[in-house]
Amino acid sequence: MTHGFTARIRENLVLYGALAANLGIGVAKFIAAAITGSSSMLTEGVHSCVDSGNQLLLLYGQHKAKRPADTAHPFGYGRELYFWAFVVAILIFAVGAGVSIYEGYRHIIEPEPLSNPLINYIVLAVSALLEGSSWFLAMREFAAKKGDTAWWSAIRRSKDPAGFIVLFEDSAALAGLAIAAAGVFASHALNDPRIDGVASILIGIILAAVAGLLARESKGLLIGERADPRVVATVRAIIEAHPAISSVNHVRTIHTAPDSIFAAVSADFVDSVTMGEGETMIEELEDRLREAVPMLSSIYIRPEKRENAAVFSGVAP
Repeated sequence: MTHGFTARIRENLVLYGALAANLGIGVAKFIAAAITGSSSMLTEGVHSCVDSGNQLLLLYGQHKAKRPADTAHPFGYGRELYFWAFVVAILIFAVGAGVSIYEGYRHIIEPEPLSNPLINYIVLAVSALLEGSSWFLAMREFAAKKGDTAWWSAIRRSKDPAGFIVLFEDSAALAGLAIAAAGVFASHALNDPRIDGVASILIGIILAAVAGLLARESKGLLIGERADPRVVATVRAIIEAHPAISSVNHVRTIHTAPDSIFAAVSADFVDSVTMGEGETMIEELEDRLREAVPMLSSIYIRPEKRENAAVFSGVAP
């Protein structure tokens, strides 16, 4: 039992680290906002609370996604994680960005005098340290997974939303802390509390932009995305190499979970292959494919004449 719990902590270290950081930071920011009357500190507190809720939703989604396949969901529940990732994007936009922009506007219309900003600076410094630690964990984890792939390409290709969502959230949080610090400083330096409201609106705009990016990526995963092109190429190469295969008509894949792929292959068998030989050959090919690509959870190989596949197929190979 203890070993299983430790393994879950290690597996979700990035999420647990971000959750712990955001909970502590959120409380400190709200206290600082109540004492100093800073609008940007208040919105930063809301931001941290939203992030905490997001990490809980992603952990919940990961838990639900691990349920085994059943008759109602023969390919399992892996894509439920993608649904919760989309919900996270909506929350960032509706709650995080919405509250930040509204609070900033209210503070500009009805500015409140600011008190001694020292507590704000202390909280912002501690927050930057904690958020920076969480960001470093997320960055290190994502860098290890992406390998030599460029950062943006790796994000676009990633099928595990938990990794890039935390990375995006922490990056937005660090940017928000910098803006909040600048807003507090400028408000006191220029004796104009409205500047703090402008900082709050800028934080909201950043959150809205991050929410838009996350929604776009989550939407693609939710609808269904193919496997990495290298996986498709590996599947095609293994099947084409078999002497009884005259050609591979198409290889179509879809992620049923971050670490699970369904592959459907149409291949033209040589005419001399009997039905019994074909069954044995398909089983051998499936074993080779799973050995080469362990994420292939389901494989369907269909014998089909090349000319028929070209006629009836409406999707590019």
